[in-house]
Amino acid sequence: MPNLPVLSGTDVIKALSKAGFVFDHQTGSHITLVNSEGKKITVPNHKELGPGILRAIIKQAGLTVDEFIRLL
Repeated sequence: MPNLPVLSGTDVIKALSKAGFVFDHQTGSHITLVNSEGKKITVPNHKELGPGILRAIIKQAGLTVDEFIRLL
């Protein structure tokens, strides 16, 4: 399993938008994205996301780490 780079919330949102997720709403610093199937993902819009949170977001999106890295 490849190592994940240090990413900001904005970087993650850009990558997920390439995977078909669009903005749904924002509560504070947390942005919720939704795809055409109705799957929702909440991304904290912070300067740096830890590897655990990043892996959880990737898993919720139904992507592998390799697929996610290709979207960056």
